[in-house]
Amino acid sequence: MALRAIAFVIIGLALGGCLQETLEPASQAGWNARDKQLMSNLPYAQASIPDAYKRHIVDYSRKEAAGTIVVDEDNKFLYYVLPKGEAIRYGIAVGEEAQAWTGIAKVGRMEEWPAWVPTPGEQARLGPLPAYVTGGPHNPMGARGMYLYSGNKDTLYRIHGTNQPEYIGQAISSGCIRMTNEDVIDLYGRVKLGTIVVVLAPKQADAPFTPHFAGGPDNATPRSY
Repeated sequence: MALRAIAFVIIGLALGGCLQETLEPASQAGWNARDKQLMSNLPYAQASIPDAYKRHIVDYSRKEAAGTIVVDEDNKFLYYVLPKGEAIRYGIAVGEEAQAWTGIAKVGRMEEWPAWVPTPGEQARLGPLPAYVTGGPHNPMGARGMYLYSGNKDTLYRIHGTNQPEYIGQAISSGCIRMTNEDVIDLYGRVKLGTIVVVLAPKQADAPFTPHFAGGPDNATPRSY
């Protein structure tokens, strides 16, 4: 247990100089009437999320501007950068290595309780799947969807909720960034169209220490592997 605690401290120091962490209590402040209705009758079991992957406010020393989203797939964290050297850190589930991607994109579309249309690749890997799944807590897209674009082109990658919160902190998805429905509702309320999303390159020990200014319109194109 002690070694695990030390490991999480090292992770925090590596990415954001996270010398202080404050657990941010979950609340329903940003929920609308539909959220309250759907979240009160979930078709999946509520999971016990490890403390490290619960929502925290942390010190943050990288150089992204406030309002930027930074995804650390290696450590399964998503950061929403705040002013004055802080960030909100959320636990996430990410794509398996073969489905990983890196780069810079923008939030080009946003939807509440989005429908899910499995891609041909998902049908091939995971099928047979239905051609269309309506929005709701039964849907793998969960409570919110933020669709990532490069220029005017949909990259087919999303930040979204999940109906499998037990996998937060793991690499299991088809490449998208999954959050608990509670956390994705919170993030969605802070994000706007055009928000920059930086996904750090995996397995590069120096990546977390490299200052990266995410201010340009199309600094890079997300890549799939």
